Amino acid sequence: MFRWHVWVFAFGIVSSIVSASDWPQGGGPTGDFQVPDSAPTSWSVIRGEQIAWRNELPETGQSPVVVADGRAFFSHYVSVSEEVKVGTDIVACCVDAATGQPRWQRVIAGQHPLRLSGCFSDSTSPPAVISNDRVIFINASGTIACFSLDGEPIWSRAILTAGRTIPFLHEGNVVFIRQIYPPDETGNFTHEHEHAQKQEWTQLQALDIDTGEIAWTSECGVNMGCLPLPQQRSDGIWVALVGRGGGHGPPERPEGVSMVSLADGHTLWSLPLEGFMSTMSFGLFENQAVVYHRGECLLVDAFSGVINHRIDMLNDIPARLHEGDHWTDARISIPEGKAGREITQGSNLRVGDFSFFRSYQRNLLGRINLRSHQVEYLMLPVQVLRERDQPDRALWSAEGSIPSFKSSAKPRPLQLNEWALRHNEVRNARGLRVMGDDRSQGNGWGHIASPSPIAAGQHLYVTTMSGLVYVLRWKAERWDEKALVAINDLGPLGTAWTRASLSCAGGRLYAHTIDAVIAIGP
Repeated sequence: MFRWHVWVFAFGIVSSIVSASDWPQGGGPTGDFQVPDSAPTSWSVIRGEQIAWRNELPETGQSPVVVADGRAFFSHYVSVSEEVKVGTDIVACCVDAATGQPRWQRVIAGQHPLRLSGCFSDSTSPPAVISNDRVIFINASGTIACFSLDGEPIWSRAILTAGRTIPFLHEGNVVFIRQIYPPDETGNFTHEHEHAQKQEWTQLQALDIDTGEIAWTSECGVNMGCLPLPQQRSDGIWVALVGRGGGHGPPERPEGVSMVSLADGHTLWSLPLEGFMSTMSFGLFENQAVVYHRGECLLVDAFSGVINHRIDMLNDIPARLHEGDHWTDARISIPEGKAGREITQGSNLRVGDFSFFRSYQRNLLGRINLRSHQVEYLMLPVQVLRERDQPDRALWSAEGSIPSFKSSAKPRPLQLNEWALRHNEVRNARGLRVMGDDRSQGNGWGHIASPSPIAAGQHLYVTTMSGLVYVLRWKAERWDEKALVAINDLGPLGTAWTRASLSCAGGRLYAHTIDAVIAIGP
């Protein structure tokens, strides 16, 4: 049905990968996007450096790769024959994790159109989850399907999920964000459901992995863009923090956060936060939930829901900035963002004693010490143009950018997401434009849903939509340019569009771009 192209760079490939740990779900073995194992820190698809294999794909997709039992799983859209903006049907794929050679493919039909290569999500966005001898794929256009690891169908259910859901495993269940109201015919979620009753609210839901039957549905509502993570409190109870509030008039109330028991979905406590933008991941730090709200990082007691600490992240913050051709220390203040947006959606991650995030308004990577409450910013280039046998060229500001991908009747300053050396073309491997949202041409900073960072060993990996991966020493004493280990590419700038977070298994990293799946490492 589909044509596969595998580029193999490594020598002496064996039949199965030697795994220090698998990555069986989008958030990794423990569901929090981190593993203790080290992974490659420097590579280049453009230059063929540290690339084990690159598997060219027939169509766009953005699911993170999951890995177990020597196999890698991901999904992409059914191949199109012309330039289109929306789609419903996806292809579930299994390849050999060591070689990239395909093992099997299965089409999973959907019911509701979503915008292809969306900068917030599309039908292919949710990663698969692997439990023992089963793999579960989610088509965010309305289908959840379970297969054996050899591709034999086991069960399938017509359930609409949030495109940004990161499903995770817990006690024999797969937990995800379920939706009731669908997108319109253009794949967009409109404001018409803003006052919908509770029976139409988006909620956290769990299905029994063996049968596909509903195990529980959360009592409280959940925003379609939040990223609940499985967490364990010190009393042994497994929980997930969920959020409500965001763009497009979500109906779930009250705005704020709730802690949900993963045993049965009941609400342990709720914290109302007026005007809350819930589009972030939620981790725990020593029995405190880490929550970003209107210019502050809140540390919320995991047992009572009471705010223990408020950390200012906007005013008079130490920063390491790149100006001209040199680095400089500064103290900066950042104006409050539009509609309470202070971090790039989905860009935050708690690792060790720190919480990391990308600024919504500037090309800054923030780090908060959750013990001392010290906030620091490090400037990163929005893009790096890399070509064979040429020095890298970095873009740090609007100065030097090409014109915007947006047309404008009047001259105006470029917005952060418009700064570029090359805009994303958003084309599949056959050169067809497969894009339902013009904003996907942006550089991956500002108003988009970011791939989640991951942490492997001592390093933090930050992926952007341009197909760049920044690698940093997350425990660095100073949050400055010396903490930045490398800026790596997933392909030529403009053609390596991605919304998939990385995965780490067996000493390798795995990436998924608009036209390829890539294994990075030995």
